[in-house]
Amino acid sequence: MHSYFRVFWLLGLISLFTQPANAQQPSKNNQEKFDSFTYREGSSLRSASGKPGPEYWQNRSDYQIEVELDEEAHTLSGKVTITYTNNSPEELKYVWLHLEQNRFKEDSRGTLTTPIQGNRYDGDVDGGFKIENLQAKLNKRNTATSNRHLITDTRMQVFFEEPIPAKGGQASISMDFSFKIPTKGMDRMGRLKVEDGTIYALAQWYPKMAVLDDVIGWNIEPYLGAGEFYLGYGDFEYKVTVPYDHVVVGSGELLNPREVLTREQRDRMDRASKSDSTVYILTPDEIGKPESTRPKQEGTLTWHFRIENSRDVAFASSKAFIWDAAKIDLPSGKSAMAQSVYPKESDGQHAWGRSTEYSKASIEHYSEMWYEYPYPVAVNVAADINGMEYPGLNFCSYKSTGESLWGVTDHEFGHNWFPMIVGTNERRYAWMDEGFNTFINHYSSREFNEGEYGSNFDQTRRHVNWLTNPTREGIDTYPDVADTRNLGMIAYYKPAMGLLMLREYILGHERFDNAFKSYIETWAYKHPQPIDFFNLMENAAGENLDWFWKGWFYGTENIDLAINNVMPYAGNYVFMLANRGGIPMPVKMEITYQDGSTERVTLPVEIWQRGNDWNYLHKTDKRVQKVEIDPDKILPDINSSNDVWPLQIYED
Repeated sequence: MHSYFRVFWLLGLISLFTQPANAQQPSKNNQEKFDSFTYREGSSLRSASGKPGPEYWQNRSDYQIEVELDEEAHTLSGKVTITYTNNSPEELKYVWLHLEQNRFKEDSRGTLTTPIQGNRYDGDVDGGFKIENLQAKLNKRNTATSNRHLITDTRMQVFFEEPIPAKGGQASISMDFSFKIPTKGMDRMGRLKVEDGTIYALAQWYPKMAVLDDVIGWNIEPYLGAGEFYLGYGDFEYKVTVPYDHVVVGSGELLNPREVLTREQRDRMDRASKSDSTVYILTPDEIGKPESTRPKQEGTLTWHFRIENSRDVAFASSKAFIWDAAKIDLPSGKSAMAQSVYPKESDGQHAWGRSTEYSKASIEHYSEMWYEYPYPVAVNVAADINGMEYPGLNFCSYKSTGESLWGVTDHEFGHNWFPMIVGTNERRYAWMDEGFNTFINHYSSREFNEGEYGSNFDQTRRHVNWLTNPTREGIDTYPDVADTRNLGMIAYYKPAMGLLMLREYILGHERFDNAFKSYIETWAYKHPQPIDFFNLMENAAGENLDWFWKGWFYGTENIDLAINNVMPYAGNYVFMLANRGGIPMPVKMEITYQDGSTERVTLPVEIWQRGNDWNYLHKTDKRVQKVEIDPDKILPDINSSNDVWPLQIYED
């Protein structure tokens, strides 16, 4: 026996003789860490089981949009007509809309709250919406039309002559709009000049309805930058008129391929719809040759799209696009189509030549593991945007290659589940879309092409420096308020680590997957709040997790489980454990015996309700050689040196 082992044995023996093995060291109980941390009772609107209640409601917005792109002036102009259905229990004398292009003004709130040195979310300041010919009226006979409205920064309030009736009343809001397309669009949209033309990435491009819900009322936070979007659901039909030599891709199904594609391109599209490998719609050699690739040789063409049950639409237009596609196989037996558009600068099998392969794999994985993809296409667009998601369409960096392109493609397509299908409020709760998406990305990356790129996200302890930094902030910090140096952790990584711990350490795969799938199915095309997620996960998994939500999601405490000592006792062993962190956790241990065999033991989290110390009596007739807490290293334990017994002391 080494000298260090003998010392530990003697110290532990003394402590056992001074206290019975079945007694715990006296310490203050930790009940406050297990109590409910916020109001979580149900109502007729949202049940305590985490589901929409019998009186749950949400309003609906259906859009008809027609716009034209002016390539010389870099402007987009057109008309939108919104059919708004008021399913709420109150009549509405006014409604609110978002005018997000107004962020690109010199005096916008977003511009004025951008640091002098700038950040990812700054942008051009010479743009903004021009709104004309507004009309608002009820959808019934002999109703008066109102044009009264107020624009405040990125919000517009529209008034009616008569209120919209409750529980199903409908109104129509229409207006003409135009704006200058920014070059730098806050890393979410904009334009990029390449050798063969300009790539227009169009998002936040039309006036859109704000959400009225049962929790906040009108959700009218201004568009500042880091906070993304919160939108209702409806059907979109939109027409985009562009120069004849452009190609347009957008959210949803292309309704008029005969008018905008040649016979050869339609045949290629048909082959792609049946192919598991990538098929060119427009080849690299055909770029810059409109005489053979466009159905007309002058003027403009109008591209017509439709998407159902969506919260938004985006599109891209350029004469520089290479265009390819392949079939997406869905679990139900249905299929969709993966498409990619990119310039010659992005071509090649090391880069965007594999984009459609990546897109197909990503959509198929999430459809199989969590919930089936609902839209007819999934389009990946190369642009001067690091990565931004919209229903059925991404903008990703045209410079991305290899593993980087896989990662951003997979991440942005993962957003179709959060927040496109599960319609969370990104402007307040970024963690409910970015964090959940980062979590599902881990499993997609591990599976893709038998681990070609893999994922090291489960190596959570590499984040310990941030978790112990005094400047860290909580997950619940609003993204527009958070220090931008913390945003990646509080919106993406820390909440994703929380789900990883739930699946891999606390609940296990089967219980977690049942609950998480239930959450997606229950709140598909609806608006869950954080409490709905907490309640549903607990009810579906059968576990009170107040201690976890409170500590990890609504605090800045950390995990630090420890083994103080392991001592023989009455022919068995006593493991002397401690919780030195602010977040209690179940204790998973791997025990290695002298004969080389191993055994795993799990102690429930409730041992820490009684205090921060616990003695566990381990019954065995074998000699214990080593004990390790969290042997798979799932927990971001901030002090791994006390996770193993005996303490590793190296002698010369």
